[in-house]
Amino acid sequence: MQVRIVEWSALTDDERSALLLRSESDVTDAVAVAESIVADVARRGDTAVRELSARLDRMTDPDLPLRVGDDEIADAVDRLDPNVRASLDYAIANVRSVHETQREHQTTLTEVRPGVLAGERTVAIDSVGLYVPRGRGSFPSMLYMLAIPAQIAGVRRVVVTTPPAPDGSVDAACLYAADRCGVNDVYRVGGAQAIAALAYGTESIPAVDKIVGPGSAYVAAAKRIVRDRIDVGLPAGPTESAILADQSADAFRVARDLLIEAEHGADSQAILVTTDRTLAEQTARQIEQLIGETPEPRRSFLESVFAGYGAIITAATIEDCADIVNSIAPEHLQIRTTDPFETMGLITNAAEILLGEHTPFSIANYAAGANAVLPTGGFARAWSGVSVRDFVKRSGIVHVSRGAYREIAGHAATLADYEGFYWHARALRDREEFR
Repeated sequence: MQVRIVEWSALTDDERSALLLRSESDVTDAVAVAESIVADVARRGDTAVRELSARLDRMTDPDLPLRVGDDEIADAVDRLDPNVRASLDYAIANVRSVHETQREHQTTLTEVRPGVLAGERTVAIDSVGLYVPRGRGSFPSMLYMLAIPAQIAGVRRVVVTTPPAPDGSVDAACLYAADRCGVNDVYRVGGAQAIAALAYGTESIPAVDKIVGPGSAYVAAAKRIVRDRIDVGLPAGPTESAILADQSADAFRVARDLLIEAEHGADSQAILVTTDRTLAEQTARQIEQLIGETPEPRRSFLESVFAGYGAIITAATIEDCADIVNSIAPEHLQIRTTDPFETMGLITNAAEILLGEHTPFSIANYAAGANAVLPTGGFARAWSGVSVRDFVKRSGIVHVSRGAYREIAGHAATLADYEGFYWHARALRDREEFR
């Protein structure tokens, strides 16, 4: 295969749009299937979930309890490789350390005028469902990235849904992470049927107040369908990455780093944007060679990515490169320039920014502490990665003293009169404090 190298200035607007297209835009193709699944689960509950698990996840015993039992979790914890346990403990500690700084004051009030207090009160959401994918691998990292901020926020009920293996088992490392991160229940359910179960509730899976977590095109489609009923969190679909580099970067490391997110699957995006044509050509050759060395199924994933959503783009200046990156608004961005901290100042749209050659995507995905559940599909223009703030809600608070009432009520009544709301104004003026 051959990796594309394109000169940005030589492309038309349509060609640029086509080059930056990503699989998130293709989620609409999955909506019809997801609509049928969601409606079926909403109507038939556990029965539909079990039938779908047998058909879509190839579960050989769909009659297994949907909830993973405590004994099963304990057994998985005991069987897990001690080295994996140690690395999970290390990563969980780092993620917890970063997210502890995001705790918010429960109540804040400001005296905006003498006798008039206004502010907000922050409380945890009552219940949340965390979706942890499994289709192309096991993702305990996704579980602790989601569960830790929910736990720190004080969510009363935190549950996880994750696709089962054909024998009905749930990944042991995910169960270990769930145990370490205070998850209340784990359910062996994946795909659009898991989103529907969390949104509508079934006999075994009580409905939750919010759903957070990345997934396949069908999971993303299901979220679109239920989002008028429940908050489905940030748009987190197929992964995507970009590297912004100048002549100081070396092709050996850039090529390897570009393959990190690309190996997730054919629907991933991986783009290098650089001012250096030599780097572009050397990186392309390295990628072509490295793909040939990759075992299946990752090799096929990489070939599909660089035949579709992967490319190398050259531009005249770092400023031009930054403009391209801001147009992409990538989930993951790595900056490999002479002064990455200075270059970062040019970036306005990126969900995650990794600085320097010693910060590949793998480091941030697992163990650096910053959250790796991030908006995809260009939504980094307006969304942020998962944090403690995703698991709390805020109520506005106002208190007016008797002495302050007349002044503030007068202004409020005047504005109510202007907007034509009779009782808005009269309810203020009829009170004895106003007279």
